Amino acid sequence: MRVDGVELGDGAAIGTVQRRKTDTRYRFFGGKTEAVDRANIASVSLTAHGTRFEADLHVADDGVGVRLRLPAKAGRMIEGDRSGWKLAAADPRVWVTARDPGYEDIYAAKTLRDVVGKPLGMPLTARIDRYWVTISEAQVVNYGDMAITPDANGLLAGGLYTEPKGWRTDAAVVQPWRVTIVARDLTGLVNSTLVQNLNPPPSPALAKADWIRPGRSTWQWLAIGAPLENDQHQWVDWTKQMGYPYYLVDEGWADWKRPWETLADTVNYARSQGIDIWVWVHSKETFDPAARRALLSRYARMGIVGVKVDFPEHPDHVWTQWYEDFARDAAAGRLMVDFHGAMKPTGTERTWPNVLTREGVRGHEWHITRYKRVLPPDHDTILPFTRYVVGPGDYTPTVFEPKELQGNSWSHEVAQAILFTSPYLVMGGHPRTYLENPALDVLKAIPSIWDETIVLPGSEPGEMAGFARRRGKDWFVAVINGPTARPLKVDLGFLGGGEWRLVSLADDQAHPDAFTRTERTVRSTGAIEVPLRSQGGFVGWLRPRKEPMPAAGR
Repeated sequence: MRVDGVELGDGAAIGTVQRRKTDTRYRFFGGKTEAVDRANIASVSLTAHGTRFEADLHVADDGVGVRLRLPAKAGRMIEGDRSGWKLAAADPRVWVTARDPGYEDIYAAKTLRDVVGKPLGMPLTARIDRYWVTISEAQVVNYGDMAITPDANGLLAGGLYTEPKGWRTDAAVVQPWRVTIVARDLTGLVNSTLVQNLNPPPSPALAKADWIRPGRSTWQWLAIGAPLENDQHQWVDWTKQMGYPYYLVDEGWADWKRPWETLADTVNYARSQGIDIWVWVHSKETFDPAARRALLSRYARMGIVGVKVDFPEHPDHVWTQWYEDFARDAAAGRLMVDFHGAMKPTGTERTWPNVLTREGVRGHEWHITRYKRVLPPDHDTILPFTRYVVGPGDYTPTVFEPKELQGNSWSHEVAQAILFTSPYLVMGGHPRTYLENPALDVLKAIPSIWDETIVLPGSEPGEMAGFARRRGKDWFVAVINGPTARPLKVDLGFLGGGEWRLVSLADDQAHPDAFTRTERTVRSTGAIEVPLRSQGGFVGWLRPRKEPMPAAGR
């Protein structure tokens, strides 16, 4: 950091060192049930050109976090942040996204030399020899968001792009953690919770709060655009038929003739049907603290359980503090949160577990005909190993309308709902197309959180992404294929003993808007073998044969 004209990394002298260990576990909503925070930790006192500060180091099995801390000082000027990474390879393969304050650009496969001089967002994933490395930030609060730009020497040089002139503060300065996740395989990479572990734990009450309930949701914007005032009961009825606990009333409800009255009526009708309502709000209505608390309190009194807050400003130090303040005020009102148009996740959902998901991803809202937008065929295969390594994302998956596939197959679309982790799982398709689909039983069974995640052999970002995921006793196999058609073989050794009922949703080789559906009995010694179309996919649902059909869960 450069602070008050001093480069803190220049000629720093080491003082005292305090060491400790941490070994804790906590409830986790995502690809597994529990996060493990086990690490060696050190705090090092430093002095550079008369400026005293601290460095924190956190060394865990899945990577390293480093940050600087400065005590409070009146009028201190934060001039820049020059944090950087140097990868231990001359020109490694990297999977990257361009710098975008809304984090909605594509991910692409490159080599490091391909992106020299190009500002990049994080996370960035690289393959270094036999290791997988993802770099990002953790606990970005009251501090500007950082981007990186590779130089000709391979340095990934950081910069505070939202505040190039810096800012003044009287408060203590806590640099976000600079995070390097290191894994021996893709299963280790996608199961890392290092970014979350580097954030403070929640209060005991929030850690055990029973009103924080992950679940699936219907939603109308991708299907029809703005919500209609006269069909809200119908959307609630569709939600109930799907067995989903939530319905999201998105942008446009404020333009109804009687917005608040109709919203209240929708909430009351939904609750009579066992459904809870989430509602969309613009961030500009929530920037002022008093206005934010009043609005969230009004939603809570109405019986609304969650808020999708959209269009925050670029993540400078003021707006990164806004995310923290919004989460705190929402928690006070027992409201869950979905941040949209948002910066990348930095693990703050550990501190505020009521924040179930955020956008910060180019998802299905981009892949839509009414705006003439199409995602590249390899984008979906890269996301699980880049953006989703650092936290959940609201991709709004699974559309069946033939014109909206734009190259994808139905199996690819269903696999999105399994691969793209989002504890608040907002489904993008029209519920009518789900209720009429031959995959209805699978759509009803897919959960929003998982107990265990395994990356399938053959997965490679940019080519193919395949997971086996378990919830309770059920396993789901989900594969998304990139631009090249290929055969798929999935060995079932991850299953326990006995026989299992398998429902397979494979690509129809002649029609993208169809499945080749089969049902059979398998054992752990068996395998699934199917062909994958270009931009195709596969979904398998496996249940112990002696178990009764489970009720659709959250």
